Amino acid sequence: MDISRFHAAFFEESRDGLDAMERGLLALESGESDGETINVVFRAAHSIKGGAATFGFTAVSELTHLLETLLDEARAGKRVLDQAATGALLASVDTLRGLLAACEHGTAIDADALARVRALLEQLLAGETTAAAPTPVADTTAAATAADWRIGFAPAPSMFMGGNDPLRILRELASHGELGVSCIDEQLPPFAQIDPFEAYLAWDLSLPGSVPRSVIDEAFAWVEDECTLDIRRDQVDAAAEAALALAPLPAALQAAAGVSAPRAAEAAAQRHGDGSEGSIRVAIAKVDALINLVGELVITQAMLRQRSEALDPVANESLLTGLVQLERNTRDLQESVMGVRMLPVDFAFSRFPRMVRDLAGRLGKQVHLRTTGEATELDKGVIEKIVDPLVHLVRNAIDHGLEMPDDRRAAGKHEAGTISLSAAHQGANIVIEISDDGRGLDRERILRKAIERGIAMPDEPTDAQVWDLVFAPGFSTADAVSELSGRGVGMDVVKKNIAALGGQVEIRSQAGQGTTVTIRLPLTLAIVDGMSVAVGDEVFIVPLGLVVESLQPGDGDVRTIAGDTRVLRVRGDYLPLLDLAEQYRLPPSARADGAPAQAKIAVVVESDGRRLALEVDELLGQQQVVVKNLEANYRRVPGVSGATILGDGRVALIVDPVAIGQNVALPNAA
Repeated sequence: MDISRFHAAFFEESRDGLDAMERGLLALESGESDGETINVVFRAAHSIKGGAATFGFTAVSELTHLLETLLDEARAGKRVLDQAATGALLASVDTLRGLLAACEHGTAIDADALARVRALLEQLLAGETTAAAPTPVADTTAAATAADWRIGFAPAPSMFMGGNDPLRILRELASHGELGVSCIDEQLPPFAQIDPFEAYLAWDLSLPGSVPRSVIDEAFAWVEDECTLDIRRDQVDAAAEAALALAPLPAALQAAAGVSAPRAAEAAAQRHGDGSEGSIRVAIAKVDALINLVGELVITQAMLRQRSEALDPVANESLLTGLVQLERNTRDLQESVMGVRMLPVDFAFSRFPRMVRDLAGRLGKQVHLRTTGEATELDKGVIEKIVDPLVHLVRNAIDHGLEMPDDRRAAGKHEAGTISLSAAHQGANIVIEISDDGRGLDRERILRKAIERGIAMPDEPTDAQVWDLVFAPGFSTADAVSELSGRGVGMDVVKKNIAALGGQVEIRSQAGQGTTVTIRLPLTLAIVDGMSVAVGDEVFIVPLGLVVESLQPGDGDVRTIAGDTRVLRVRGDYLPLLDLAEQYRLPPSARADGAPAQAKIAVVVESDGRRLALEVDELLGQQQVVVKNLEANYRRVPGVSGATILGDGRVALIVDPVAIGQNVALPNAA
């Protein structure tokens, strides 16, 4: 059988396992874990090892075997995972990511990195283990080392349906010692009454007492939730029995607790069914294709609605009622399908605990990371594009915002600084905030640097205007260039990337109290609330989130400066006035005497932190449109972020004010 077709599932599940390992190790290091955390980390490593061995990825299976050994000692209470051990395990997780990527793409593995982390783990395993506090499980094993193992094993139907073979488990147990096997078939009905979806057989197994308990647990690790297990010593003395009474029961010991085997198997199957049916893995390309088809359905429904406006409502009452129902169902379907692409923002937040830990260690700072609103959902495309800006902001908060421990103590603060990440829905947007309790922004220093760089600013700038200066290209207040900061790149990229998503970013800061960066983003990039405008015979869509206001200029409000630059006066400010007809090379509107016409309607939009006015002929209304990727079907057009299909079948381009604003000179208010 060609098992290569299962590679994609293995790699995806292995990456999930590595994420779980990293979270668990960070929790162990911070002291925020519970007794199950080390088991979660162990099971993730064990699953990766098993899959890698199956597919022949030797480097991965050998490294995870070392990890398993170290983790198993910690589970058994023979080792405490101190900071050095946790650091080695986290380094192993990083190396495993690289190995999996190399196996997935057929590239060469990083032999040097693999050798370094193997040596680190082997050094830890060869050294003296630090004994942990005795646990009931360890005491039980020690008290009964001479007794044989007795194992009651009753598979549930779900175990067979999942492709697990009990004979494989029996062969694995037999490889560690003489295995006694007795099949229990008391519940086996006559052949004619056998249900192919039920499990009737069970086994009573025995193993020598010299076999470690961890070997038995490992053999059943893949199926412990899909069977009834009763693992115990054949003979134990009084001390061992007392210890056994205190020990936590292994997984699925319902039979030992007095639950009948059929009921236990049914409960296990039910638990497994709930987990397997709760979610499925679907390729992103399939989801995008489904969303595209629903978008086409929305467009078709809009066409039918527009055509139906000319029908006699009395003569076509049934047809119009059906169209109303179709519109309602289409809207519900659209919302449901769009929800498929929505992912919790934790997909972005989950990478920061490790990054904060490593960065704080390099800088000699103590940092606590707090996250809230991780379950808040956001479009997958937005999440993927917001990660880099968030990384810049968190790094800046640690490097520039938080003080050194001595400085914090001198300022009357706790020596450990706090970085907070939060996400919440506000209407059709999601608001993400990155806060720190550090020194805050230095207003005078920022102004001084801005003057040195010749950056224009008002005579008496507000705090908000001063904070916006940090988004200027190349702006930095660092005195020296380091690996982390001082090059003047990052914050300008942050603002451009967020603006490209149709979002906004703003800063609030207070000296000595800290800084908060607020990012406001649309929930999805596939649907846009827009203002439809007419320019000549064409219709354009202006994203509503960027529209500040629309107005009809009066006489004298439009002026020409510097030869050919037109500006619009709005309440004392002069904004660049851009003719969309000229921008998109459409026939210009003109007065009867041949002179350029005054602006009919001006739509004021905010682009990259500044405002400009777009000249249009008419406002047609507001509507929600399905965004179509223009580049996939044609090519990139400057000043256009996409296209949509209107209810009458016409194609309307979606205006990109951000791209347009980057090529427009800011007028001098004087």
